[in-house]
Amino acid sequence: MNESHAVPTPSLEIAYDAAGPADGPTVVLLHGFPYDVRCYDQVATVLAQAGMRVVAPYLRGFGRTRYRNSDIMRSGQQGALGQDLLDLLDALEVERAVVGGFDWGGRAACIAAAVAPARVSGLVTVGGYNIQNIAGSGEPAPPEAESAAWYTHYFLTERGRAGLERYTDELCGLLWRQWSPTWPGCDASFATSAPSLHNPDFVATVIHSYQHRRGAAPGDPRYDNLEKLLATTPAITVPTISLDALADGLGADDSRADEPLFTGGFDRRELPGVGHNPPQEDPATIAQAVLDVATAH
Repeated sequence: MNESHAVPTPSLEIAYDAAGPADGPTVVLLHGFPYDVRCYDQVATVLAQAGMRVVAPYLRGFGRTRYRNSDIMRSGQQGALGQDLLDLLDALEVERAVVGGFDWGGRAACIAAAVAPARVSGLVTVGGYNIQNIAGSGEPAPPEAESAAWYTHYFLTERGRAGLERYTDELCGLLWRQWSPTWPGCDASFATSAPSLHNPDFVATVIHSYQHRRGAAPGDPRYDNLEKLLATTPAITVPTISLDALADGLGADDSRADEPLFTGGFDRRELPGVGHNPPQEDPATIAQAVLDVATAH
């Protein structure tokens, strides 16, 4: 993607990279933590050649995206991420788009599809239904899963906040390697995305995200109504392709149990040998999923 842009929204100046014809059908592809838009470079090339307009925004706290003023809470809660996507569609004057993403980006895409289906023509999600059940966040996971999620416990502490600030590249590079243990391109790809982690609001946004989802920090009141809606586990009524990464170091995805929450069509596809970053580990499969859901009826 060689076109860089930025648009104002109520809370942010959202930076994004773009590819493809301006009048093509729009797909918005969203990265996760601790990644950035470089994850979608190869996917975007395929989609642009197929005639799609590809928009890949930097999430709040990442890259060139900035909060519009100092009074805005540096919130990383799920409601903020979902609203940012809807605000971006408004700013771009896009009535309907295919949306897709993984990790934080997959959560934003699922939220937009759930609460504003008129704006979303199709969804590509990694790992199924990514809307958080915050009320149930106190339930323990099996010890192996808790161990893999060590960083979520670390970020609940002041030591963890200081560690993320002091060792941004070392900590996030470690997460990339742990989460994509079979991917030989991991280190080289991390080097291209690492600069986006030095946004001045990265640490505050990340720490709030992990504390809020555990009920350890209050949310931004502007998202209270949206968070209440998300707490009802709203169904997703748009055509959906769910991609399950089977070599994810956080644990293999299995979205079969989520199928009842997708009432507009649900196609589950397995990604053997793929870790937590499918757009870079298997770009051809991601691009094909976008093309397929864009033509679903």
